Amino acid sequence: MAVRTHWTIDHTCGHQVDHDLSDRAADRRAGFARWLEVRDCSDCWKAARASSPDEKQQWLAARRAEEQEAAAEWEQRYAMPPLEGPEKAVGWAVRCRHQLVTAAYTALAVEGELDDADWSEIEEKVRTVTRAGWWIDQRDADGADLPELLEAATDADRPTENPYV
Repeated sequence: MAVRTHWTIDHTCGHQVDHDLSDRAADRRAGFARWLEVRDCSDCWKAARASSPDEKQQWLAARRAEEQEAAAEWEQRYAMPPLEGPEKAVGWAVRCRHQLVTAAYTALAVEGELDDADWSEIEEKVRTVTRAGWWIDQRDADGADLPELLEAATDADRPTENPYV
């Protein structure tokens, strides 16, 4: 008895496509065929996701504007100081700071065992780091690591009262 390698799939988009599943392990072909049945065919899937570069840029700009607005509201609500650096970097860093600090609050205070007094200390340390580049560099960091990251920040990442020092 030959092991089946071809399935005719009726996709959710209404198209019927013959699929060669010989590149899959024999014991996984039937399961993959069932998975394909609840999906659009390849052509419809690609067509649904094809968008012009202009549409993608518009979507990205709208997404960034939403993130920027949320970060600005958060910045004002928690009295965060303005960041220093080139204008383009500052906009990005504001979003990075917002995302990292809110992730840290969730990890340490909401899900963790940090109390309000301990969180207030971390929040004060966050206010001391105003170099935009530092926040951009930490954009992929885990929120739970924020206290250690703040300890590792250098004097170059913090402003001084006397700019001539």
